[in-house]
Amino acid sequence: MQDIGNILDNRVLLVALVACLIAQALKLVIEIVKNRKLNIRVLVTTGGMPSAHSALVTALAAGVGQTLGWASPDFAVAMVFAIIVMYDAAGVRQAAGKQARILNQMIDELFHEKPEFSQDRLKELLGHTPVQVIAGSALGITIYWLARSAYLS
Repeated sequence: MQDIGNILDNRVLLVALVACLIAQALKLVIEIVKNRKLNIRVLVTTGGMPSAHSALVTALAAGVGQTLGWASPDFAVAMVFAIIVMYDAAGVRQAAGKQARILNQMIDELFHEKPEFSQDRLKELLGHTPVQVIAGSALGITIYWLARSAYLS
C-alpha cells in the first residue's frame, strides 16, 4: 500500500496527468462548440485538438527538468521521449490515419453494390496535425508553469 502512496505523492506525475486530462476535457469543449452536440467519445479517442499525448509528455519533461535539473540526464531522457511521442503523433499516426481514410473510401467505392460485404471500417482519426501537437505542447507547458510551485515544496 505504501507504494501507491508514493505514486500519489509524485507531483511530476500528477501534474503531467492533469495536463493530459485537461487536454481531453478541452477536446470535449471544442467538439461541443464546433459541432453543437455532446460527444462523450472524444474523451477516450485518439487524435483531435489539442494533443493530450503532447500535453502529457511536455508537462512531464518540464516537471523532471524543474525537479531534477535542466542539465540532468533524467531531463534529457524525458525530453527525448517527449520529442519521439510528438513526432509520432504528428508523423506516423497522422499518415496511418490518411491511409485508413483512403482505404475506407476504396472499400466504399468497390463494394457499394455488395451490402453483404460488411467489413469494419478502419479508424481514420489516429494522429494529430502539427498545430494540434503544438497546442498540446503549449498546454502542457502552461499546466507545468501554473503548477511549478508544487515542485519546489
